[in-house]
Amino acid sequence: MYHRLIKPILFLFDPEKVHYFSFFMIKLLSAIPGVPAIIRALYQVKHPSLEREVFGLKFPNPVGLAAGFDKNAVLYKQLSNFGFGFIEIGTLTPKGQPGNPKKRLFRLIEDQAIINRLGFNNEGVDDAVKRLKKNKNVLIGGNIGKNKVTPNEEAVNDYIYCFNALFDDVDYFVVNVSSPNTPNLRALQDKEPLTHLLATLKGLNDNKEHPKPILLKIAPDLTNEQLIDIVDIVTSVKIDGVIATNTTLSRDGLQSAHKTEAGGLSGKPLSKRSTEVIRFLVKESKNAFPVIGVGGIHTPEDAIEKLDAGAALIQLYTGFVYEGPAAVRNINRALLKRSR
Repeated sequence: MYHRLIKPILFLFDPEKVHYFSFFMIKLLSAIPGVPAIIRALYQVKHPSLEREVFGLKFPNPVGLAAGFDKNAVLYKQLSNFGFGFIEIGTLTPKGQPGNPKKRLFRLIEDQAIINRLGFNNEGVDDAVKRLKKNKNVLIGGNIGKNKVTPNEEAVNDYIYCFNALFDDVDYFVVNVSSPNTPNLRALQDKEPLTHLLATLKGLNDNKEHPKPILLKIAPDLTNEQLIDIVDIVTSVKIDGVIATNTTLSRDGLQSAHKTEAGGLSGKPLSKRSTEVIRFLVKESKNAFPVIGVGGIHTPEDAIEKLDAGAALIQLYTGFVYEGPAAVRNINRALLKRSR
């Protein structure tokens, strides 16, 4: 039904407006008694063989929703009904900010891709915390960043603020220094500033009674030399893992009219490079830390490719937009069948 009826209608309209309309409809339908149970019956796949224990957390299945979809922790409960094993909210910043000027979200239908230049638009971390207080059993990752107006020299303070604000209400943290849509943010991936940032957060975390896993989200556009630096930093600072990868600035091989738009590209064209980065990190680190694979996962075959490359868990975003909620179910069913 999604491919034949719902998606053709939704894809007639502006993608950002459709995103918020979809949120409204999911929230509305989920408020009807019995509907959440029907959604769970249709899309959730539960089995012990799907469960994963990664960086000390038990995931009901390895398929998560990537950051950027539910930035403000508005719909995490309802989205979990579609079968996700975990939901990553954010990217959140200390203060709310509108993000970049519209229009800033583009479908590349021929390429099964999206270009976004949203720019960390969010309502601020404190508003998200209020909603997370209502969480009962959804495994939540908190993706944190810096405000656009914060200079890189002071960025660590923004990450500290978000870390402290979210600490009691998320299960793990993701340090996002790899979005291409906040000016100069990716410069924080350089060895010296990144080591300082991660070591600062690690120090805060170690002083907590029950520390939370800290992960680093990296860009797919890093060179092998830069990826080796990432391995060195992660292993020396002793954070818990890496998410590979964020969106790309590459436009190689695109067919769609919107291919020249500025911003980060996600979806099918990212699949190969994301898998290469996962495989490289796992090999170079000698599997020293878990990697969450994200980028171009639309089908069970895409998911299996990431897992075979060494990913401990995977995340969807653009694949969820193009394939609908059945993508989560189909991946979990394929993984279940493969495990037997």
